[in-house]
Amino acid sequence: MAAAGLYLAGILALRRRGHRWPTAPTVWFFALGLGSYAWVSFGFLGAYSSELRWAFTTRIALLLFAVPALISLGRPVALARLALEGRRASRLEATLRSRAIRLFGNAMFAPLFACAVFLVFLTPVAAVLRDNPWSEWTITIVTPLAGMLMVLPIAAHSIIRTSFFVTVEFLLAFVEMLLDAVPGLLLRLNDGILDHAPAVLGHLPFWFPNALHDQHLSGDFLWFIAEIADVPVLIILFVRWMRLDRREATRYDDLSDAELDALTQAHLRQRP
Repeated sequence: MAAAGLYLAGILALRRRGHRWPTAPTVWFFALGLGSYAWVSFGFLGAYSSELRWAFTTRIALLLFAVPALISLGRPVALARLALEGRRASRLEATLRSRAIRLFGNAMFAPLFACAVFLVFLTPVAAVLRDNPWSEWTITIVTPLAGMLMVLPIAAHSIIRTSFFVTVEFLLAFVEMLLDAVPGLLLRLNDGILDHAPAVLGHLPFWFPNALHDQHLSGDFLWFIAEIADVPVLIILFVRWMRLDRREATRYDDLSDAELDALTQAHLRQRP
């Protein structure tokens, strides 16, 4: 509700100044972004999250990756930049350039953070989180917020990188694709119940898997979602790399022959 209210407030602020916000991002924000959040949190996955391991892990993975990515289609950062004025606009820009946002908006940080979160599923902590109603509500709120802190700065291109840094990000992203698969593979291939959760008492639906099969399904879905989530990161890095290369090429083209020769000589003097 708060996200929807802030988004609508931004649209109304633009209208009062005589500007019009496009319809498509609005539809994507509400239908795909908030709609996916409602489906994941209050649908089947939310209803059976405490009973089924695979519902619990899949719900967290989708809240961390899929929901923030779909919300970013609504371009909330761009809307905020257009709607805010004065000190609030300055505070927004200062926040986007803060160390915390630069850390979360690093394309290398997102897969590492996700891998660290998913490793919790290999421990008894997962059973505690799954059975505690307070942790369930906390996960519903905190997980998508953490995902948006990682996705929105990258999608909005609010962080300026050098060509060398983008190249390093791009190369390490391939390594992290293998790293992200580790928690899912361990859940899938292990024949012991890793979270040591007690068996659910009472009559269960006939379609409920046993504990081991439930853990294997959890690993299957987690592995699939983690690998699919890396693809948009690679695409964004590739686009950022192309834009930065084009911008640097344009800057060199604008130099005069004398300036280019001076730059070349300065570079040669720096060589050992």
